[in-house]
Amino acid sequence: MYEQDGEEIFVIDSHLHYWDASEENITHEGGEQFIQCFYDYHTGFTPEERQWSLEEYRKYEEERMLNDLFGNAAVDMGIFQPTYLKEFYEDGFNTIEDNASITEQYPERFVLNGRFDPREGLSGMRELERQNEEHDLQGVKLYTAEWHEGSKGWRLDSDDAFDFLELCVDLGIENIHPHKGPTIRPLNRDAFDVNDVDDAATSFPELNFVVEHLGLPRLDDFCWIAAQEPNVYGGLAVAAPMAQNRPRKFGEIMGELLFWMDEDHVLFGSDYALWNPDWLVETVMNAELTQEQRDEYGVELTTDVMKKVMGENAAELYDIDIEAKKEAFASDDVTEEFGLEAHYEETGAAAD
Repeated sequence: MYEQDGEEIFVIDSHLHYWDASEENITHEGGEQFIQCFYDYHTGFTPEERQWSLEEYRKYEEERMLNDLFGNAAVDMGIFQPTYLKEFYEDGFNTIEDNASITEQYPERFVLNGRFDPREGLSGMRELERQNEEHDLQGVKLYTAEWHEGSKGWRLDSDDAFDFLELCVDLGIENIHPHKGPTIRPLNRDAFDVNDVDDAATSFPELNFVVEHLGLPRLDDFCWIAAQEPNVYGGLAVAAPMAQNRPRKFGEIMGELLFWMDEDHVLFGSDYALWNPDWLVETVMNAELTQEQRDEYGVELTTDVMKKVMGENAAELYDIDIEAKKEAFASDDVTEEFGLEAHYEETGAAAD
């Protein structure tokens, strides 16, 4: 478990992927453009000594993922967010089946989310029902700019999307995670526009809308929506690594979020493997607002605030009993559980 100043911080990484962008899986030039764009984000915001090669980045093994998440005890649990992109990748980029292969081995450590695309119609509904029946879903990840049979995107406030959201209500899937942030080549930036969250959140007050990437670069739009919709939350994936390269910008983002919303509505996410929590958690936990920002927004990144952001808010949404998890994990030797003895010998890291 991560510690700061002697205080334990239970970290739930709310945005994980287990992807395959290997050249043999790519069936469309968009697949190569997509992973190259991801890699540009990775190298642009990762400390030089922690950067991966492109070949490592295309497809990583399960053991590496477990190392990166749990090897230095930076993360206690993680939530998988699938991204299919089957127009670009033969077997999909990051599917629920791929994620389930890890979740089923370590059910105490991972939460598995599903996905839907309203353009798939009745077959898509049956698929969502299948996912829920097999995996007892608590959430879904939505990719509104994904290409599908000539269409380059869809809206969360469309009639077809509302049919799927109604199905989520019926199935008890409460957490809706739409990607509303920077575009990834060759996807359409406008198809990720955050404004369609407003009507969806108003129309489905029984659902929680965790807006991944905070609508960036449309942060103001997101904040105005979140300020009036109590069931809208902000996911820090993409914003989090700015604490490393652009700390003042990160302070501005956190200041805006805490001014318009509150610390109960913000969730940490590394966006792994875009970025690695084994350095990102510490970077975010050490972030500070400038004095000018503290004066302007009237907030500070206190330990109590960050404990909520780093894990407690996700635990609330996903019914995770943190104290029970702490007790269960205290009896686990992380090195033994994940077979990481060699890692610890090499790095000198130690798990609590």
